[in-house]
Amino acid sequence: MMSILHSHCHALASPLLCRYLDIGLYLAPSLLLALLIRFLSGRHPFFFVFALAGTVCHELAHFGMGLLTAAQPRSFSIVPRRVGQGWELGSVTLRSVRWYNAAPVALAPFLILALPFAVAAWRTHPDWTFQWIDVLLAFLVAPQFLACWPSLIDWKIALRSWPYVPVIAGLFLLLRQFRPEWLELARLLPL
Repeated sequence: MMSILHSHCHALASPLLCRYLDIGLYLAPSLLLALLIRFLSGRHPFFFVFALAGTVCHELAHFGMGLLTAAQPRSFSIVPRRVGQGWELGSVTLRSVRWYNAAPVALAPFLILALPFAVAAWRTHPDWTFQWIDVLLAFLVAPQFLACWPSLIDWKIALRSWPYVPVIAGLFLLLRQFRPEWLELARLLPL
């Protein structure tokens, strides 16, 4: 069946997408499970238990990047607490957030996306099939998709690093201009 999908893939999509079809298929149940967890956690606090693995990774990303960029993390919490109409699932307090480290620390949860893709790359191979361990991995990977998006507060903190904007824009324009062979992904970006 996988060979049939791969043969039709090249007729419908780019070679880059076809090369990673197995990983996409492997992660599809986790993405659906993430949406279900998101929906149910808004209905009842019990479902926060399923988001715990993601919350730990989200806050560890902030904490770790805080250590790497000298933002001086002071506290780490993954105890959910009621805040207004919603819930705060965790938090990290940083003592020295400056313009140069605000964006890396605040947007560090994007790095969490590497976890589901690493698991999928590990579990997929030329003749892969779903096994029982993949069900458990789907439950562990699904919260990572929810946790990888920075919160509204994270985005506000990231704005302190506005001097990076012209540098990043310049790099994108430079990459778009030269389009080196090793940067296949740049062709997919709508710049």
